[in-house]
Amino acid sequence: MMAAGLGVLRLSSTEFWAMTPRELNAAFRRSASHTAPTRNDLAQLMQAFPDREQEMQCPTILSSSLR
Repeated sequence: MMAAGLGVLRLSSTEFWAMTPRELNAAFRRSASHTAPTRNDLAQLMQAFPDREQEMQCPTILSSSLR
């Protein structure tokens, strides 16, 4: 149980030991209900939130190419 709380839920030891059994159970149920997005989900997100050209450029690469 502790390994899952610290490893899967990525809780700190302080957070883990402060949780009640009911809170820990709810956290495990919530994390298990998430599934990976489908191709269709990703396509819809990409259409709704397209990348902008300036966001796609890495500032580190740009500054090093100016030298």
